[in-house]
Amino acid sequence: MAEHKIVTIGRQFGSGGHEIGNILATRLDIPLYDNNLVRMVAEKLDIREETARAVDETTLNSFLAGYVIAPIEYTSAIREAEYTPPLNEQVYELQSDIIRRLSERGPCVIVGRCADYVLQDNPNCINVFICADLEDRIQRIAKRYDLSEKKAADKIKKIDRERKYYYESHTGLDWGSVEAHQVLLNVSRLGMERTVDILEMMYRG
Repeated sequence: MAEHKIVTIGRQFGSGGHEIGNILATRLDIPLYDNNLVRMVAEKLDIREETARAVDETTLNSFLAGYVIAPIEYTSAIREAEYTPPLNEQVYELQSDIIRRLSERGPCVIVGRCADYVLQDNPNCINVFICADLEDRIQRIAKRYDLSEKKAADKIKKIDRERKYYYESHTGLDWGSVEAHQVLLNVSRLGMERTVDILEMMYRG
């Protein structure tokens, strides 16, 4: 097992998890993998990026989740299957395989995608979960997407529910719990910069 470190970031929607991962990766001068993982999967499966994104981190209420395409040859789990898995499972399996390969290549920050679970056997994986007070998340999402506070709150509820179900259905662990994650950080209490400072200290420690 390589000695370099990997930081995985689980996050509530609107908590600033992506921004934190981006700042941390910039400070450490290491790659950040987040939405670019979707592009990698789409290229491997030879499907549109929008199609892969439709089932990324969600298994709820999606017509595409049950959509079946031709078998792929990128993971042993899919090769050994006696049936062609639905698209959401193909995306998860291939994305997990890509995460494992990227983690072997060198240090990086990976946001979401059950990366903490996928890399659970890697002793050099720093696994954190980013949360924030609901009021702060509503303000952030309302501003980012130009929504009313009510619509922002509805969007947060929907996406958090999807991420929770996605994580728990694949890992059997409670999303955002102390049992599932090494460290839980509340951005509302710490602030964005202090949160990144803590993660940088953990990485360099």
